Amino acid sequence: MEHTRQWLRLMQLSSSSLPVGSFTWSQGLEWAVEAGWVTSSDAFKHWQIQQMDNSFFCVDLPLFIRLYQACEQDDLARATRWTAYVLACRETRELREEERNRAAAFTRLIKSWEPDSPKEWLPLFSQSQLCGMAWLGVRWGIGARELALSLGYSWIESAVMAGVKLVPFGQQAAQQLIIELSDHFSAGLEQAFLRRDDELGAATPLSAIASARHETQYSRLFRS
Repeated sequence: MEHTRQWLRLMQLSSSSLPVGSFTWSQGLEWAVEAGWVTSSDAFKHWQIQQMDNSFFCVDLPLFIRLYQACEQDDLARATRWTAYVLACRETRELREEERNRAAAFTRLIKSWEPDSPKEWLPLFSQSQLCGMAWLGVRWGIGARELALSLGYSWIESAVMAGVKLVPFGQQAAQQLIIELSDHFSAGLEQAFLRRDDELGAATPLSAIASARHETQYSRLFRS
């Protein structure tokens, strides 16, 4: 029964209905479409694979793993260091706002689900959702690898749903993209777990430019 409960909690955390506002952010995609960089489902797939290979696998997942280990050891100082590193890797104001806004929403969930959560950790949860997710995973007995899959799927689905509105493409194409991006994610997951500290950091300059330009885009659907 406990194992079943953990899997159900994991599915809840990966659901697009989780009220952290991920549907309001495009992570620069809206400007990339406006600029003509992404004009089809194939171009969108290429764009997302570049984000995955050069950002998500190099920043989000390796840092999540380090935060999970810090939470396992109740090491607040280590968690503080890696949470600050997460924010330092968000290259624009919008990307940092997204990180903090989603973190604040997730912190409200944690306080509701776990009223006795340690007060000294709450400021970290409100800085990065990755920290809150790691702590909650440890609390609920969900492994780091399973949570990494949850994070990856949620990221893929949110991006594809943004693509449906922006590129645009249809729902059938969206489901095919989720399959193909999930396969790519699965193939690269192990390397993310093995990445050393000196290998951390994003290499996605076009994404950063798109996010920065989006801050002053005349008409937009998304907050980033």
